[in-house]
Formats: sequence, structure tokens, C-alpha cells
Amino acid sequence: MTVEIVVPALGESITEATVAKWLKAEGDAVEVDEPLVELETDKVSVEINAQTAGVLSEIVAKDGAEVEIGAVLGRISEGDGAAQAKPQAAAEDPPPVGPAAEPAGSPAEAAPAPEPDPPAPVAEAAPRPAEAPPPGDTALALSPAVRKLIDDNRLDPSTIPATGKAGRLTKGDVLAFLESGLESGRESGGAVARPVDGEAPATAPAPPTPAPSAAPPAAGGPRAREERVKMSRLRRRIAERLKEAQNTAAMLTTFNEVDMSAVIAARKDHRDSFEKKHGVRLGFMSFFVKACIVALREIPEVNAEIDGADIVYKNHYDIGVAVGTEQGLVVPVIRDADAMSFAEIEQTIARLGAKAKDGQLTMDDLTGGTFTISNGGVYGSLLSTPILNPPQSGILGMHKIQPRPVVVGDSIEIRPQMYLALSYDHRLVDGRGAVTFLVRVKECIEEPQRILLDI
Repeated sequence: MTVEIVVPALGESITEATVAKWLKAEGDAVEVDEPLVELETDKVSVEINAQTAGVLSEIVAKDGAEVEIGAVLGRISEGDGAAQAKPQAAAEDPPPVGPAAEPAGSPAEAAPAPEPDPPAPVAEAAPRPAEAPPPGDTALALSPAVRKLIDDNRLDPSTIPATGKAGRLTKGDVLAFLESGLESGRESGGAVARPVDGEAPATAPAPPTPAPSAAPPAAGGPRAREERVKMSRLRRRIAERLKEAQNTAAMLTTFNEVDMSAVIAARKDHRDSFEKKHGVRLGFMSFFVKACIVALREIPEVNAEIDGADIVYKNHYDIGVAVGTEQGLVVPVIRDADAMSFAEIEQTIARLGAKAKDGQLTMDDLTGGTFTISNGGVYGSLLSTPILNPPQSGILGMHKIQPRPVVVGDSIEIRPQMYLALSYDHRLVDGRGAVTFLVRVKECIEEPQRILLDI
């Protein structure tokens, strides 16, 4: 019985996805709930697991394919039925040992054993590895994915260790062979690669005469001047949303500078006891989340959004924290951050950050934010103008902490300073409100007791 692997419903607003990569190759055995394929949407990456045990008999949607909800990705043959034909094909593939080069009914076949002189040369020539495939050779039964890898890399499949059922060569075997740096199966000099199209292997050891210009670049040689790579679905979505923000909002940025001395001192004094009690490090982000909530309560339009001709004021504080991953920028949301303690905020940030790096964020983790904080300082940014995360009306940009001379009273001191940037939608937020918001954040960071007193 064959079971189809289909694209499941991935979220209310998601109608299609991209096949990021298959975790199994055709012919591989699969178990129930074993990950088969990774799909990439414009928000999250998800793994599709096997609903039944058996053999992955067919991959319909290859890596990079665009698929809609409900589309067939591949098929699983339950049990070992799909693999039964492979041993038979392998059994038919190897030529008979001994005088195999002689046609059927030849004198060499009919000759009695006591006449060893004529067949002796043929018997000596038979074991040549280029002509007699080893047991388990599956060159005639290569899957399309494996065949493409073999052809693209000019490999000899008989030199690659096979781990599939009945000695079948899998895509994973070929990739592992390439990564290991074993080049013995590659065509070079006078070596003759074993053909993969089922024809008899070439036996003429004629020296090669390839033109130098046609030879592939040697490993470690100069790279191509250009490389074209398809943009991921997540990257396309990021580009669309950033351009949407620029095209829709009247975006403006205001700046300020904050002295980080008080927060650094608080972390230094209480870091060990905080981590011992709560099991998480005390970071800067919890201070900024709390400071922003104080400012958002005073300037509610920064926590609002425009919906047509209406302004929607949010009486809850779901703070998005931008996280950079290998796939792109994502913004998981700390829900009801105003009701959380410093420890709860740090624990939530750590949990969401780990999920983001592992590609395990869900739609619920990424939707519904009312305000965003982006920390470019972790990458060394000294100053930037962050772009709004639509439909939000404000985003705070944190930057690198750097010692700078500042005037304190009547003297000049070296203090750890950070530039802050607030980008806002001028259609909704006036300059006075934006500047006041940023000043409140500055005051709360320079005097953290204001956060506790909500002033």
C-alpha cells in the first residue's frame, strides 16, 4: 500500500511553501514520526514527519520546489514491498563469473574441464574490477537524485559504500562520500569511470585526451565571478515587509544617548545571585523591555497601529525582540511583558532565542507584537535607523556600548554610552511624542529604580 506525503495546513495566512530539503532519499527506510522533509514558509520552517513506516518510494517535489497546501510531496510504500525489486535487479546485474565475455553457446562454455589451456587467459582476465561489478552494485537502480549527484560530480558508484536496503546507493551515501574528500571514484587521468546508464563498462584503457579548457576547475581553485542563488521564501517575505513599511509609513527616526553605568553596576552586583535563583543570566534586554513599557504607557500612540481610517490603541504590551538567524531576521514576541518579572522576561527571551536558532518557532511565537526592540549592538553597530515592523508604529534600536567622555556636573568622565534610535510612523506619532518616549527610556535605564516605581 502506498501512502502520500502531503503539505499540511501551516497557518491561517499561509497558502504555499518551499521544499527546503529532503532529510531522506528515495529508497530509504522510514519509521513512524521520523522527519522526512523540511518546508520553508514566509514565516517559519517546519518538518514533515512520516505518518507510517515503510520505504520512501518516490519524491515528487524536489528541493526548491514551490508547493501549495495539500500538494503531494512524495510517497511511502508501507512495509518492504518497494524494496523487493531491488535485490532482483542487483542479482540480474552482475555478469557471470569466469568466461563471461564469451557469447552463450560458445566453445568455452561447452569445453570439458580437462582442457584448461584455451580458457586460461579468459579466466585470468575476468576478475578485473572495471568489468565485473561487486556484489550489491546498484548502478542500474540509481534513484534520480543519486544519478544526478553521480553525473554532476563524475563519480564511480562502485567505489562508494552503499548503506541502503539490498546494498542500494542512497543520496546520503554520495553526500557523505563527497564530504569525506574521497576522490578515488572521480574521473581523472587514464581512469575510466563506471557508467551509470546500464551499459557495459568501457574496457579500452586508451589515454584520455580532454582539452585543457574543458576540464573542471580543480578543488581549491578560483571561484566563479558570480553565483546565482534562489532567494529563500523567508528572505523574500522580509524584503516585502521592509519595502511595505517604507512605502506605507511616514517613517522618521529620532536619536538619544544613554549612560549605561547604572545598569552595568546592577548586573555586576546581582548577576550571580540572579542566575543562581532563576537559572538564567541577567541581561540588558529585560531592562530595556521594562523601560519601553513605562514609556509606552505614557505615549500610547507608539503602542498603537493604523487600520484604514481608524487608530487601534493596544492596552496590552506584546514586545517583539528581533533575533538574527542563519535563515534571516525573525521577531518572536514576549506576550504580556508588562505582567512579567525581570527573570520571566529573560527566561522567555532565552527560550524564544533557542527556538529561533533551531528553526522551531511557531506562528503564535511570531504574530501579534505591538512594539519591537532590535539590538544591533551585538554585531558591533554604533548607530543605525531601524525599519518599522508593520503594522506597528514604533521600533527601538539598541547599539554598541562604548566608553566616551561625557560632562558630569563640572567634570569630564569616561562613561559607557549607548546610542538609542526610535523609528516611528509620523502619520500617528508626532515628533513631541517620539522624543518624549525616547527620553523616558533613557531616564529608566540611567535610573533603574524608576522602572520599579513606574515613574
